[in-house]
Order: sequence, then structure tokens, then C-alpha cells
Amino acid sequence: MRTLPAREHLPVGAAGRPVLDVVIPVHNEEKDLEPCVLRLHDHLSRTFPYAFRITVADNASTDTTPDVARALAARLPAAVRSVRLEEKGRGRALRTVWSASDAPVLAYMDVDLSTDLNALLPLVAPLISGHSDLAIGSRLARSSRVVRGPKREFVSRAYNLILRGSLAARFSDAQCGFKAIRREVAERLLPMVEDSGWFFDTEMLVLAERAGLRIHEVPVDWVDDPDSTVHIVRTATDDLKGVLRVGRALATGSLPLDRLARPFGDDPRDRELTGVPRGLARQLVGFCVVGVLSTLLYLALYSLFRLGAGPQLANAAALLVSAVANTAANRRLTFGVRGRDRAARHQAQGLVVFGIGLALTSGSLLALGAATGEPAHSTELAVLIVANLAATVVRFLLFRLWVFPERSPRARTSTR
Repeated sequence: MRTLPAREHLPVGAAGRPVLDVVIPVHNEEKDLEPCVLRLHDHLSRTFPYAFRITVADNASTDTTPDVARALAARLPAAVRSVRLEEKGRGRALRTVWSASDAPVLAYMDVDLSTDLNALLPLVAPLISGHSDLAIGSRLARSSRVVRGPKREFVSRAYNLILRGSLAARFSDAQCGFKAIRREVAERLLPMVEDSGWFFDTEMLVLAERAGLRIHEVPVDWVDDPDSTVHIVRTATDDLKGVLRVGRALATGSLPLDRLARPFGDDPRDRELTGVPRGLARQLVGFCVVGVLSTLLYLALYSLFRLGAGPQLANAAALLVSAVANTAANRRLTFGVRGRDRAARHQAQGLVVFGIGLALTSGSLLALGAATGEPAHSTELAVLIVANLAATVVRFLLFRLWVFPERSPRARTSTR
């Protein structure tokens, strides 16, 4: 499967379909549904410059919510539709409706309309313009204004701290029910999202961020709904289970996140340049960081092994251990290769590169011994550092051109 195309500004006034599809997932919301939809419809009619649709996604309501939704669709047939699901789950409702929608921008908001609707156009504008892939409302931004109780405030901030600490998430608010996504991104991203409940949002954002997609954040004004039916303890428990599952999947590299990659820029010339290495600066930085850490590991191991062995044996053992760690770190961090596919081959090629480094460093030690007889330990380390710098340059070139060569789009497509 190919990577995503470059983002482009959506055409103005596309005939026959809405540009924006706003989904309102509901479960037993017979009281709030009608005023919510009418208020949203009025706001969009007055302020939104593109065609739009409001979709009520009823997931297994047992009250009169389905009847209210159908009545609204009949009352406003050009702008409102109703979808009925027989199973509960906000994530399931969003995945179902978004996957079937023909609108190029897909959004959702909670039925209580806790978020000020003036943030809706700023939310979707970066997606329409082609600037961003996803957009989220944030209650934790500096300029946001939020009215809610201390318990919900604590839970929200604690949850986002957990995401930052465990999954290295950089977005500020995973749980705000006010998000949007471009349809071509949703087509690739949603099949990777397993959760069908409240953790759906978080999982979607974490995977998008790890894949390098651009997430736009909009500060919002938000007033807590005191009648919310969300069960905080059960939701928090399910969320923590989801964090563990997603963290394990990211650690093992089992998700094909490369399918979500975007080309650089929207100028066709950016996608037609040939003979220019892509990502060279990023790879150099990653390789240098890994190289510094590997060198420190190597020097520590050499000093340790030198206590009970000669310089040649200590050098070979320290270089072997650090080389295996170096290849694994560069494979994942520098060249972005994930999963177990060809991992053994990469390590074997890395050992060949290790052999070249061993020849350089061992040759340097032999030359030092021949020149000075019994060199001091500090002199040995200085010579090894210089030899390792030369070996590092050779290692980067071999890694980039031989061990982890950049495959062409055609080759990448044929392997999926």
C-alpha cells in the first residue's frame, strides 16, 4: 500500500456532497439531542462557508433517542441524517460513520455541546486548507477557559501526564470531545485503531502522532456538563488497559505506521526531486546520538573487560556487544525500521560493519603497541576514540547505503 498523498486545499463549492460531516454519537440522549442538533445546525448555517452535514450516530439507545434522531432527519433532510447501531461504544459509532462518509473532513462533538461552537471553524480550517491531518480541541491550553469540578480537572490532567510519561504523547488533551480528521487519513488510520469505546480518541491520536501526522490544537472554552453519564472509574480503568496495549504494540513495531507517511510539501517539485537523499539531516542527528551512546557503552565495557583480559580481547568483546546494540538502535531510531522483518539479516550485516570497525580499532592498537611498547591506559583510550570516529563515518555510510537503504515507492508498495 502506498503512503498518503500530499495534503491539498479542498476545492471550494464541491457539488453533490458536504465538505464537513459532524458526527454526534449518542446513547440514551432523548432529552438533549434535539436542542443540540438544532443549535449546531443554526450555528453552521450562519457561520460555516462550506456545505455540511450533521450525522446522529445512535449506538444502542433504549429510550426514544432513535425516534428523535429520525424526526430531526425528516425535519432537516438536507443537513441531518440518522444512523442506528445495535452495539454500544463511542469509538464504534465514530468508526462506522466516518468510514462510510463521503465528506472530505470528518468531525465529532459530544451531544452536551460543552465546547463553545465558535471553535468549530478554527478546528476544521487547517484540515480544509491542507495544513494539518487531524485537529483537536484542547481544554488544557493556556488560553482555554474551562469551568468544571476539581475531580474531573484532576482526572483529566493526570491522564494526560500518564500519556506523556508512558507513550511520549505531545498533544495536550486526549479526551476533549471535539475532534476532526481528513477522510483520506481516516481511511488509513481507523483500521489500526482497536478500541471501540472511550479510549478510541487517545489511540487514534497516539498512532497519528507516532506516524508523523500533523495534529492541530485549538484552545476551547468548555463548560462541564453536570449531568454527564460517563463512569469515571470504569473509563479510567479501560483507558489504562488501552495505554498498556498500545505501548506494547509500539514497542514491538507491529503497527504499519509507514502507511501514514506524508510526502514533503505540496509543491510537485518536492515529490519529483531525484538523486537527493531524503531525511539525511534527521538520520545524521539520530546516528550521532546513537553513536555517542554506543561509544560510551563501548568505553565502559572495554574498561571493564580490560580488568581481566588483554587489550585485543577486551576491545573485541566490547565492540561486539556495543555493535549489536548500535545496530538495533540505529535500525529503529535512525532509519525508522520497525517490526521483526529482516531483523536477523540487518544484524548479520551489522556484524560485517562491526568487522570493519574491529579491523580499524585493532589495527590502531597494534600500531600503538609497535610504536610505544607498553602504552598507558589513557593513551589506549585516546587512540581508540580516534579510531572509533573513523569507524563511525564508515558505519554510517554502510548503514545508509547497504544495511538500511531507502527503498523506492514501488519497492515499498510491492512488499505490502
